[in-house]
Amino acid sequence: MSITGTLIVQMIVFAILVWFTMKFVWPPIAVALDERAKKIADGLSAADKAKADLATANKKVEAQLAAARDDAAKRLADAERLAQSMIEEAKARASEEGAKIVAAARAEAQQESVKAREVLRDQVAALAVKGAEQILRREVNAGVHAELLNRLKTEL
Repeated sequence: MSITGTLIVQMIVFAILVWFTMKFVWPPIAVALDERAKKIADGLSAADKAKADLATANKKVEAQLAAARDDAAKRLADAERLAQSMIEEAKARASEEGAKIVAAARAEAQQESVKAREVLRDQVAALAVKGAEQILRREVNAGVHAELLNRLKTEL
């Protein structure tokens, strides 16, 4: 065999090898490569979707946290307003009680003053009678002169 015959046989064998590879070996390899590419693409899209979902969830969490902070601030403000109103109410009640106590004390002082004036008038009337008795050197009958003594008492 010559080199040309060997070369032709090798070309025929190579062509059979290429045909056999293209017919039976290459299609399963191409399918496996396509499946692998599809899995990689699906994984990348799932990762992108997961990132988007995470971003959405983070936004929702931030919104809920902001709402919770606002709610807490509102409740705190309400509690402060309630406490302030309770303090004002207690001050008003204390002020009213103080005014009542002062009014009662004034009324009691007024009554004591009236009683003291009455006692003083009685004492002045008795002193006036004694003074008049000594001036006149005779005894004055208080029962007979009661009207005169009462009039004198009211004038004092």
